Amino acid sequence: MTEPRERINEAAQAICDGFRQIGDISYAILPADIAHALGDLKKAFLGNIRSLVEWEIEWINERVAGGDKLRDEWKEKCKHEDAEPVS
Repeated sequence: MTEPRERINEAAQAICDGFRQIGDISYAILPADIAHALGDLKKAFLGNIRSLVEWEIEWINERVAGGDKLRDEWKEKCKHEDAEPVS
C-alpha cells in the first residue's frame, strides 16, 4: 500500500516528465543550429535578468546599510542634544 505522499510525488514526477518531454519536442522540431541558437539566446537573456536581480539585491543591501548608518547618526545627535543643558 502506497502512502498518499508517495502517490502525490509520483503524480508530480509524471507531470514534470510530461513538461520535460514537451520541452524536448519543442527543440527537436527545430533544425539543430536554430535550436542551439535559441537556447543560447534564452540563456543570455536569463543571465542578464540574473545580473539585474543580483544588482538590485546589492543595491538594497547598500540602502539598508546606509539606513543603519543614518539611524546611528541620528541616535548620536539626539544623545548630544539631550546632554546639552538648556539655558
